[in-house]
Amino acid sequence: METTDEPFEEKQATELAIGSFIVSTILFVLYIVTNASANVLIIAFPFVTAAILLNAIMLFHLIDKFIYLPEYRKDIAIKILILLSNIPITFLYYTIVMKL
Repeated sequence: METTDEPFEEKQATELAIGSFIVSTILFVLYIVTNASANVLIIAFPFVTAAILLNAIMLFHLIDKFIYLPEYRKDIAIKILILLSNIPITFLYYTIVMKL
């Protein structure tokens, strides 16, 4: 097996994870600041639906690359972990919103 020093160039996964985190955090803060306004939930629902779909597609894409590109497995695994790191954050936001 050949190893390479070139990094795995898949910036879209990291950008998607960071973008999803930023937008969901903005919506969460907006919900808290507006005293649990239902209007924010109406705006947030389509975003959450799209974010789940897009993150799932990206996860399957990265898993495919992880399987077929063994020389880049370390880089791909890090990108998968970055993408999956949104799950506990989202769960925390969901828990807080449900308690309000």
